[in-house]
Amino acid sequence: MSKLITQQGGFGQHPAIVVVDVIKGFTDPYCELGSNYTSLLMQLKKLLQSARKKSYPIFFTTVVYENEAEGGQFIKKVPSLRVLTSESEWIQVDPHLDRNPQEPLLMKKYASAFFGTSLFSMLTTQGVDTVIVTGVTTSGCVRATAVDALQYGYKVVIPKECVGDRMQEPHEASLFDINKKYGDVVTTEKVLHYMENN
Repeated sequence: MSKLITQQGGFGQHPAIVVVDVIKGFTDPYCELGSNYTSLLMQLKKLLQSARKKSYPIFFTTVVYENEAEGGQFIKKVPSLRVLTSESEWIQVDPHLDRNPQEPLLMKKYASAFFGTSLFSMLTTQGVDTVIVTGVTTSGCVRATAVDALQYGYKVVIPKECVGDRMQEPHEASLFDINKKYGDVVTTEKVLHYMENN
């Protein structure tokens, strides 16, 4: 039995929401990368509506490749990523989320929303101390973003109904892992309550 002792990190005073790769290529089952995330989209839309009312910063990410060289070993490992070209509809944010053009859209090449993007700079400029990580997939880009957020010094919160994966087993294992070491996995209702009262 593990003797690892952990505790909740809690919320700070200045949160931001990072929406990781909730793009058509991942939310449309007709795409080879896609799955059915209907429930996630409903929960995330509710969370974003609440955040907008409070004027909390919201950042979206997508994955875009102009050529395969940009993806390096990642594309070699996951060849399906080749469909995420700049001309493709698959890189567009899922329309259910009603993204405001004023909400930054970061284009990334690898898993973490921080790697090779200006996310850290923008969070710092806005005085953010808590990163609420949402999106897909839990075992991939969400987990990588949560780990990097912790390493950059942010409190990390994962509303569990607002993240998803293609399979339940890696989803549950990743949530367990994140909650033990990198952030707080909580209900979406708890995040909504925090935002409404902060």
